[in-house]
Amino acid sequence: MGDKHHKSVSIMTWNIYFGATLTPLLGTTPAELPERVTEVFRQVQATNFPVRARAIANQIAKKKPDIIGLQEAAIWQLISPQTSEVAVTYDLVAILLQELRKKGLHYQVLSTVSTTDTTQPSSSGFNVRFVDRDAILVRKNSGLKFSNVQTDVFNAFLPAPVGGNIVDLKFGWISVDVTVHGKKFRLVNTHLQPITPLLPITLQIQVAQGNELLNGPGATQIPLIFIGDFNSNSDGSGQTYNNLIAAGFTDAWVVAGAGNGFTGFQDSDLLNIDSLLSVREDLILYRGNFKIKKIDVVGEDQADRTPTALWPSDHAGVVATIALH
Repeated sequence: MGDKHHKSVSIMTWNIYFGATLTPLLGTTPAELPERVTEVFRQVQATNFPVRARAIANQIAKKKPDIIGLQEAAIWQLISPQTSEVAVTYDLVAILLQELRKKGLHYQVLSTVSTTDTTQPSSSGFNVRFVDRDAILVRKNSGLKFSNVQTDVFNAFLPAPVGGNIVDLKFGWISVDVTVHGKKFRLVNTHLQPITPLLPITLQIQVAQGNELLNGPGATQIPLIFIGDFNSNSDGSGQTYNNLIAAGFTDAWVVAGAGNGFTGFQDSDLLNIDSLLSVREDLILYRGNFKIKKIDVVGEDQADRTPTALWPSDHAGVVATIALH
C-alpha cells in the first residue's frame, strides 16, 4: 500500500434531513402557531430518524469515509412548559453514532455548530425545541491528525415571522485543518441558506454567506476543501456556486463523477415511490493540489430505502476519495 495509500483521504457530505419542512410555521399568528408546531413535530416523528439512521449507517458502512460532514444534524426536544423538564430528545448525531457502533464502525464527533435554535408552543401541551446543527464526524484510527477546529454562524441570516415573533433562521460552518502523511489541508463543512424565489432576499443572504466562507475559513494559503449543502445549483444557474468556482474552486463531481450526480430532493415525507432527485447542490469543492480518485452519490437508490419505504434523507450524500500531492 505504501505512501500513496496514506496520502488519500475519503470524505463524505450528507444533509441527513431534520425530518420536516418548517414552512407551516412561517407567517403564523400566535393563535395558529401551536397547531402548526404540532403538525411539524408530527412529521418529524413520521419521518422516523431512528429508522432512517440505520439506512444512513448502511451507506457509511459501504464507504467507511475518514471524515463525514453532516448538515441538518438537529436536536428535537419536547419540554414541559410547567417544569421545563425535557420529556423527549431526538439527537440526530447521537442516534446515528449508535447505529454506526452497532455495525462495528467507530466514529466520533470532531465538532458541531448550532445554528437556528427556537422553542415554540405546541397543541400537545409541550413546547417543542428545535436546534439545527452541522457536524463533522471522524473515523477513529484513521491516522489523520486534526487541528485548529473553528466554528461560526453566518452574519447573514433570514429573520422569519413565526407566531407573531421573529425567529432568526441561521446557518453556519465548521473548519478543521487535517494532516495526512505530513501534508496539511483545510476542510470546511457548511450549509447555506435555501433560496425561495418568492423571497429575493434569500438569494442575497446565500451569496453573502458564500462570501463569508471565502473571507473567513477560506482565507488560507493551504489546500482547501469545501463540503456541504450549498443550496446553489451546480448547473450554471446558481450564483453562489458560480462565485465559488470563480474564486478558484474546482467541483470534484465535474472532474471525476459519472452521471448527473443529483442530490436533491425527495418529498418532505420521504415516501415518494420514484426518486425525485433532480438538482446537484450537495458539493465537494477544492482549491489546491488534490487529485480526485473517485466520487459517488449514496442513498439515492430504491434499495437504500428503509423497510418502511422511507428514503434515508431528502438528500443523497456524496463521498469522494481524494489524494494529496
